[in-house]
Amino acid sequence: MTLAVTYLPEAPAHDPEIDDINEEAFGPGRFVRAAYKIREGGPHDRNLSFVAMHDEVVIASVRMTWIAAGKGRALLLGPLAVRPAFKNMGIGRKLVAMATDAARRAGAPAVLLVGDEPYYGPLGFRRIPAGQMVMPRPVDPNRFLAVELRAGAVAALIGHVQHAWQVDGMPADIQTGCAHARASVA
Repeated sequence: MTLAVTYLPEAPAHDPEIDDINEEAFGPGRFVRAAYKIREGGPHDRNLSFVAMHDEVVIASVRMTWIAAGKGRALLLGPLAVRPAFKNMGIGRKLVAMATDAARRAGAPAVLLVGDEPYYGPLGFRRIPAGQMVMPRPVDPNRFLAVELRAGAVAALIGHVQHAWQVDGMPADIQTGCAHARASVA
């Protein structure tokens, strides 16, 4: 039997279910993670974030947040969370592929994440050289990964990683629902 799953761009109406999924997947420990600290600096980009639905219920989600490291800009993928009953069905991988493809179309130079290389490696993610970037809280360097969407983009990301708003300020196009001005992607 094939599971009927619909993939959609994230909308504000999905927020309560996404919060529930993240609670199930990560528990209260999520609030002390390095990536969460970055996301506290400003919103994620709903235009590049997606949900998976089954029977009109959100069963998984992935979010993308614009970050800055030195003069470079990129996206931070996460959290990626799938309800336990729907794990190991390829739903998370499909969401990562969708978010990465959307980032590429939006002109993002790279996507970073903190995660397991055996899971994300087949999707193109590779380890970031140790010491190149510093997250706001400690991360295992073997789990700090990136996929380049533009040649040389990861090498341009140097120093402390923070939400792009912390460097660039609130974008002028925030009223349109974009979480980050496209001009700062270049």
